[in-house]
Amino acid sequence: MSKAKLLFDLIAYVNMKRSFTAQEVADEFRISVRTAHRYLADLSEMGVPLYTETGRSGGYRLLRSRMLPSIMFDEDEAFAVFFAFQALKYYPSLPFDINVNSVSGKLYAHLPGDAKRKVDRLETVISFWNQKRTVPSPFLKEIIEAAAERQVLKIEYVSKTKNTERAVAPIGVYAHDGFWYMPAIDLESGEIRLFRTDRISALENTGQKLEPPIDLPTWLDRLSRQPPQLPVRLYVELTREGMRQCRSQPWLEPHIVATGPERGCIDTVIDKSETEFAAMYFFQLGSDAKVLEPREIVDRIGERAQDLLRHYGLDSND
Repeated sequence: MSKAKLLFDLIAYVNMKRSFTAQEVADEFRISVRTAHRYLADLSEMGVPLYTETGRSGGYRLLRSRMLPSIMFDEDEAFAVFFAFQALKYYPSLPFDINVNSVSGKLYAHLPGDAKRKVDRLETVISFWNQKRTVPSPFLKEIIEAAAERQVLKIEYVSKTKNTERAVAPIGVYAHDGFWYMPAIDLESGEIRLFRTDRISALENTGQKLEPPIDLPTWLDRLSRQPPQLPVRLYVELTREGMRQCRSQPWLEPHIVATGPERGCIDTVIDKSETEFAAMYFFQLGSDAKVLEPREIVDRIGERAQDLLRHYGLDSND
């Protein structure tokens, strides 16, 4: 066996064993103990974080995370990995302490010169853009590990009016529009609730286990197809600019209908629980949107308009 092949296999062995002696390495690879020590020293020089434990029962122990053996990519595969990591650079927090710049830099450094030039050109014309957020999510790793191990977490959550303590069983996490979200079973209600991970101010693993009734991909698929529980009709008249603005909203875009060269409308059904959110959105569009149904949204927009006038001392009733 060549030295290169043995070192490659030794990395896999070290990852699997985590703690071992030079004699165990010698027996595994049918080499002398002296050669085993020499090859383990070579691994340390290559950057594998080995710790030597002295004494009668001493040996070697792998520190931190496992090291992966070298992987060969063709050029297209390298481009795919490089640009996939670029999609994460707009998120201030990433699970497992991923350093996007470090990983991308290592991959970039091993590209041939012409491939580097191609990457440089592509970076100026393609981006996986998300709104840049500044609020961190410090517990992503703990949440993901708890979801994988089916463990219950005790969290302190920053709600609209006060902080609340909850016991939850995470289903997983997903990223959307620069934020991370955690669907989880709320143990008090038994229902699946959605939490923004940056609003979790404290977290503790209880050690309790709970098998969720659904996995994350299935939950996300059902969420996109879930019919309203309390349906209400949403009918909105739109100007040309109103249509343009609404086309950027996934929840509205499929329901926009052109009624003329410069006008359109939205005629769909939403859940009653979404009326406040819808009122906030159409209030921001000003005169480019006119909600006709439901009445709750019309009234809420009117209330917000009056609040704004009073805020600036322009209330017509004064």
